[in-house]
Amino acid sequence: MRSSNPVFSRRGFSRDNGFAGFNAAPQAGGPAAAQQGNPYATTGNPYAQPTDPYAQGAPPFAPPQADRMTMDDVVMRTGITLGTVVVGAALAWILELPLPLAIGAGLVAMVLGLVQAFKRKPSPPLILAYAAFEGLFLGALSGFINERLQGAPMQAVLGTMAVFVGVLIAYKTRIIRVNQRFYRYVMAAAIGFVLLTAVNLLFMAFGGGDGLGFRSGGLGILFGVVGVILGACFLALDFKQVEDGIAYGAPRDESWLAAFGLTMTLVWIYLELLRLISILRGD
Repeated sequence: MRSSNPVFSRRGFSRDNGFAGFNAAPQAGGPAAAQQGNPYATTGNPYAQPTDPYAQGAPPFAPPQADRMTMDDVVMRTGITLGTVVVGAALAWILELPLPLAIGAGLVAMVLGLVQAFKRKPSPPLILAYAAFEGLFLGALSGFINERLQGAPMQAVLGTMAVFVGVLIAYKTRIIRVNQRFYRYVMAAAIGFVLLTAVNLLFMAFGGGDGLGFRSGGLGILFGVVGVILGACFLALDFKQVEDGIAYGAPRDESWLAAFGLTMTLVWIYLELLRLISILRGD
């Protein structure tokens, strides 16, 4: 499984620059599983079940791969990672962590996330450290906003849960169909969104005020809605990667990467909703 989260999309969807698993049959080792570009296909797949060692032309026999990722693994590790975020947020909220320290924690979380992005294998301690620092940042920021806009953080939490459930239902019922075109459009939109955000921050830093106006007024509302929609699209991509990873026999430790990607996407959605609610409530 290769996560589609834009922060670490460098890992890609396949080992051969192909697009992994989309429109492939869900049975590992089946005919469609041998498609070119599928990272868990039988051909060249280190996780595939071994063939009959006595069959003509068969590769050397290897022990069966039993330690494969399951949905339970993904759910459990995602729960652990999100739980760490919640605990960190609760501590920051209760202790009233100063906003400058929260920003520092956010920067540390970003660095840890980038380090994990460029690692070949998921590192549970690194992922949990990221979650802890991200939680401290979110808790302090939420507490700061709650003082000015009572109940806004809870509204953002409920909104994030609603987006998650809605996308999951739409994905399971195939209202959302994740394919190569969907991936290309989402990534192109994400790159444009991130570039506009960076330009806006530069204008804010050197020009003062609200930069290009992406954080207030009608333009800010539109920008926030686009951010939430992008987050929903990232969720669909994450769901597809989890589904493909399980179907094609990804190793169990890849479930940590799935948890990492889902956590980052949910944090993205929460922050965009929090910003959108702040604008709508006139902050």
